[in-house]
Amino acid sequence: MSYNPEYPSIDALRLRAKERIPRFAFEYVDGGCNEEINLVRNTSEIREVQLQPYYLRDFQGISMKTKLFGVEYDAPFGIAPVGLQGLIWPHAAEILAKAATQHNIPYCLSTVSTASIETISEITEGKAWFQLYHPTEDAIRDDLLQRAMDADYQVLIILSDVPTFGYRPKEIRNGLAIPPRMTLRNMMQILGSPNWAIQTLLAGQPEFKSLKKYMPKGMNLRHLGLFMDKTFTGRLSEEKIKLIRDKWNRKLVLKGVATEEDTEKAIKLGLDGVIVSNHGGRQLDAGESTIKPLERIVQRYGDQIEVMMDSGIRTGPDIARTLAKGAKFTFMGRSFMYGVGALGQEGGNHTISILKRQLQQVMEQCGCENVSDFPKHLTQI
Repeated sequence: MSYNPEYPSIDALRLRAKERIPRFAFEYVDGGCNEEINLVRNTSEIREVQLQPYYLRDFQGISMKTKLFGVEYDAPFGIAPVGLQGLIWPHAAEILAKAATQHNIPYCLSTVSTASIETISEITEGKAWFQLYHPTEDAIRDDLLQRAMDADYQVLIILSDVPTFGYRPKEIRNGLAIPPRMTLRNMMQILGSPNWAIQTLLAGQPEFKSLKKYMPKGMNLRHLGLFMDKTFTGRLSEEKIKLIRDKWNRKLVLKGVATEEDTEKAIKLGLDGVIVSNHGGRQLDAGESTIKPLERIVQRYGDQIEVMMDSGIRTGPDIARTLAKGAKFTFMGRSFMYGVGALGQEGGNHTISILKRQLQQVMEQCGCENVSDFPKHLTQI
């Protein structure tokens, strides 16, 4: 596991990305909604979790391997779905998918990412997961599901926590709301990020590649915004999930779970897993952090369904803390976007290497041989 020693932490990658890419792009990935209270609380409350080391016990070494849905991964974390990844760095989705495949961890493709279902399947050799933003039109939903099946995706994630677009002041100011707009401020920021500008010019303007076939040709920015608003406005319901469960005969996961009630419904609907998530603090500023409901959900339903978590996890120690609270698996989005924003093509491998090395150190320090043993190292405070 090698990495660039100039950027030995996620915080260092974040600062470098902030220097290297336009402010509007950085604030898109870095920001939350409203006053960003839950954005901060997500990480800060994870870091209140303390682990107990055992120094004199027999210790045979560590293994980060984790089996999930019948697949053995080399580490207990994956790359969370993030929209508009190509805005942060050209071909960011492809860079991260390739790195995930090389390191044998899952890469999750968002419906609104900038690489297509088919391209990511080819890069990952059919090992990627696909996250569905539920379309208003059944025909688009069914076609997206069929394309994911044809491309050999084995895990489908249904997104539940965007019944309405979050109120994100930074994105509104930067013209990244729906419909999007380009401002003089943004143009000046692009001029201040020449490497990003050149690479973006060479790669072409980021597009929603998986959705391109459903969009009218010659669509300008305003019409694109109206299309997105019309196509993805609506609340997920039990009936919609039932229809997807009937059509999708592979592993099905509900993302955005924040309560025991929704977890119980997921179990009754025959889902295989849930991801406790609050969309990275980008939807409900007045909500709980993710680590709080995770503990309750694991205690009540952990033996009935696979319980995973994202939102607020940034580092290897954060992964360890989350596993200690009972998560079977973890996902991160911002950490990897900072990586590609900072280092471009090398960002994916670099970020994964940091996280693996950090997690290895925590396991060795605690005397935790397997990631499934982390709950035994939880300090009761």
